[in-house]
Amino acid sequence: MFKDMFGKKKHYKSTPNKQSKKEVPEGLMQKCTGCGKIFYRKEIYRNLFVCPHCDYHMTITAYERVEQLVDNGSFEEWNEDIQTKNILEFPHYQEKIEKDKEKTNMNEAIVTGKATIDGEAAAIAVMDSNFRMGSMGAVVGEKIARAVEEARIQSLPFIIFTASGGARMQEGVVSLMQMGKTSVALERHSRAGLLFVSVMTHPTTGGVSASFASLGDYNFAEPRALIGFAGRRIIEQTIREKLPKDFQTSEFLLEHGQLDQVIHRHELRAVLGSLLDIHSTGGETDEART
Repeated sequence: MFKDMFGKKKHYKSTPNKQSKKEVPEGLMQKCTGCGKIFYRKEIYRNLFVCPHCDYHMTITAYERVEQLVDNGSFEEWNEDIQTKNILEFPHYQEKIEKDKEKTNMNEAIVTGKATIDGEAAAIAVMDSNFRMGSMGAVVGEKIARAVEEARIQSLPFIIFTASGGARMQEGVVSLMQMGKTSVALERHSRAGLLFVSVMTHPTTGGVSASFASLGDYNFAEPRALIGFAGRRIIEQTIREKLPKDFQTSEFLLEHGQLDQVIHRHELRAVLGSLLDIHSTGGETDEART
């Protein structure tokens, strides 16, 4: 009797309810690169893409940077139609450029233009590491040089946000020439008595860090940004010594006198607005007009 009452248990297969399993729409959530926690993208967006948990400064696009930085509706883009050509006929280079154009909705790894920050006019340039890792080819160098020259003519301060892996290997010596071209343009801008502010973001390396990124009247950086020329492993193999853990971070550079300040993204707009106000001249110099 008891055997009949407590016989073998029957197992029933439950049919999954397709309606109960909801898929998370793409782009709704974002994972922090620093701590790995996941947040609603709207929450991260409102916090300027700074992690609310660990304060990690996430990578942002050039246009997101412009939106965060400038007065609403004040941005006027310059030279947006200049595009890269495969001048050295490097294999598959043009195909990679086209893929990055489609992915980023940009023609190149930098956006340049004119805008106001807290009512003060400035020429700005913002590099985007999502396009060929922000590498500097002929077009990137040309757009920077043109923006600096236009800033000189209009007697404007120039602000650049760098995010780059360095010179672009597919353009060989042509990419290296941009280091000299941009530096010369900035020297002319400086001789006109105009302000240049460099803000280094993660990462700023190679030929970019060795040229215009380090030439500012003020050299700033975001927290925990990687800034340097050669990579850690190459340096350690060369000098046969172990480098500190925080080597080539913005905090390390500040401690050793290579930066003026490390600025949190939440404070960046206010700092730049104050600097522009302090250095405002209210008119063109004679040298800037020539």
